[in-house]
Amino acid sequence: MTLLRNISQLATCPPCSVQQDAGLIDQAALVIEGTQIAWIGKQQDLPACYSGEEAIDCQQGLVIPGLIDCHTHLSFGGWRGDEFEMRLQGKSYQQIAAAGGGIRSTVAATRSDSSSDLLSKAKQALDSMLDLGITTVECKSGYGLDRPTELKLLKVYRQLNRQHTVDLVATFLGAHMVPAEYQQRREDYICLLCQELIPEFAQQGLAQFCDVFVEAGAFSVAEARQILIVAREAGLGLKVHADQLSNSGGAQLAAELGAVSAEHLEYVDQQGIAALARAGTVAVSLPLASLFLRERYAPARQMLDNGVKVAVATDFNPGSAPSYHLPLAMTIACLNQQMTPQEVLMGTTTIAARAISLQGRIGSLQPGYQADISIIDAGSLNHWLYHFRANACLGVLKSGRWVRKLP
Repeated sequence: MTLLRNISQLATCPPCSVQQDAGLIDQAALVIEGTQIAWIGKQQDLPACYSGEEAIDCQQGLVIPGLIDCHTHLSFGGWRGDEFEMRLQGKSYQQIAAAGGGIRSTVAATRSDSSSDLLSKAKQALDSMLDLGITTVECKSGYGLDRPTELKLLKVYRQLNRQHTVDLVATFLGAHMVPAEYQQRREDYICLLCQELIPEFAQQGLAQFCDVFVEAGAFSVAEARQILIVAREAGLGLKVHADQLSNSGGAQLAAELGAVSAEHLEYVDQQGIAALARAGTVAVSLPLASLFLRERYAPARQMLDNGVKVAVATDFNPGSAPSYHLPLAMTIACLNQQMTPQEVLMGTTTIAARAISLQGRIGSLQPGYQADISIIDAGSLNHWLYHFRANACLGVLKSGRWVRKLP
């Protein structure tokens, strides 16, 4: 057993709590047995049977569940720094794409990169994410848009999941957009997705979820429904890139099909919000994308007030969110989406776990949960998210084992 003591504030993030309550305990202690949490509570209430265990001094820090980034595009070829200046000059996301930039430029770079190049680049990102206290990452394909490259990306994720400390949850996003070679025969591409790629990747266990980008220039609601129904029949969980650049009906589709999450939602309307609440579909907010695109932010306050669970993630990708700094996304969600620090932390732990169907195992510091733990150099949750630093994470345990040790 391992005892964590001298904790200024412990955020337990109970899975059944309202999002406004992160289960904070001041002057706390925590006991790990094997790979799981065995006991939590105030240090003064520590049972005598644990008092003689090996003790780790948390230095009056904040202890939280390992963070979960539940929406990333982790593996891709190249970068798109030139588009940064174009956006600053007033060009829209759609205008950049029409000029040959955007997703298509990343598709070309990803197709040309080797598996080893993609793996090395993604590993570097995961190393840095772990340093920040992130212990689980959802990772989407979608920069291949053909069988060889989508397969290459999903195999990179499978290899990384076996080799890296951070746990990966893979999502097939072949329906990111219609590739250039299918522009005049988009029905053929949808047939490729539905008849070949989804069944193959599901059967091989290469993805746990299927995602579709529902937007003008990507896929219509009717096309997305067709793709997602096939994915559901193949045994994959469902996700939807919804209402990012316009009110496209993606949120209502996600609710209709029982998707585990609807993601982006910058332009969701009241009907979409009500549908998500009724369905219990998690809304995944991506504030870094709004920051980099200078677009509106998802109406997180409105969604929370209407009973929707709201996760917060980075959307790490080379175009619209070229950062994997989840703590930065958390602070921005507080500042620009009127979320409280407790709501944001719940959105990157137990609610994020819901968005990848792992809420019974990770995202909470409750007895029986996997001991994924991050120790933060802050006396409280409020102070951590208020006083932004490059990295305030002091140490990380994964399944009860030190992977980033306290200084």
